[in-house]
Amino acid sequence: MVRKREPLPNENELVICTISRVFSHGAFAKLDEYNGREGFIHISEIASTWIKNIRDFVKEGQKTVAKVLNVDRKKGYIDLSLRRVTDAQRKNKMQEWKRAQKAEKLLELMAKEVGKSLDEAYEEVGFKLEEKYGEIYSGFEEITIEGEKALEGLDIPSEWKEPLIRIVRDNVEIPLVKIRGFLDLRSHLPNGVEVIKKALIKAREYTKKKYKDIELEIRYAGSPRFMINVAAADYKTAEEALRFCAEKAISIVKTKGGKGEFIRES
Repeated sequence: MVRKREPLPNENELVICTISRVFSHGAFAKLDEYNGREGFIHISEIASTWIKNIRDFVKEGQKTVAKVLNVDRKKGYIDLSLRRVTDAQRKNKMQEWKRAQKAEKLLELMAKEVGKSLDEAYEEVGFKLEEKYGEIYSGFEEITIEGEKALEGLDIPSEWKEPLIRIVRDNVEIPLVKIRGFLDLRSHLPNGVEVIKKALIKAREYTKKKYKDIELEIRYAGSPRFMINVAAADYKTAEEALRFCAEKAISIVKTKGGKGEFIRES
């Protein structure tokens, strides 16, 4: 079961929960990330509309996203709300939950190789990555990109490092950020077309050499315009590579007496 390090959630936190019991005045829900602790959703917090039959809105076994309204840490009471969760928040939290489930499956694989329990995998690896990167799966994505460098500053036992890096790199695919811009290039020389063609080839070579892990495509978009598509692991790298490529092409064309302009697609 996906779990959090803390035994109880914080107020205003969004949590994944499963409806466990439904009554006329409200419903109890088990918090999936907090070892099945139960919270209560009063009927007034079920929906923003008038409720004739509460079972039209919640049923036992239903998995949903709730907002934590109040936590009594001494008694362990937790008050929840469904109606205060927006559609966007629900969607984002569900995506986060799916990433956490993927992360747990990988931790299970590592634990099996190392000969330890899943609880030990969380304590010795997972929670340390979560503390540094915000979530375990984000830590895995950093490992995919940076390798052992991503583990710097983390007190992860050496026995975990080789299987951790290998299993993560075999199973975690980095979603690429994709952006584009347009480049207007002009040359009035008799061989102007060839000048622009060589400038684009050189610009692409220089950019790929500087930003080795990006995907870069330059396409003709109708004279004098060219489209530059860049895909990278993060927005900052993609933006830098896009502008670098455009500026390099413009610079080369200008040395031949031509001119150019870069237009960033909004």
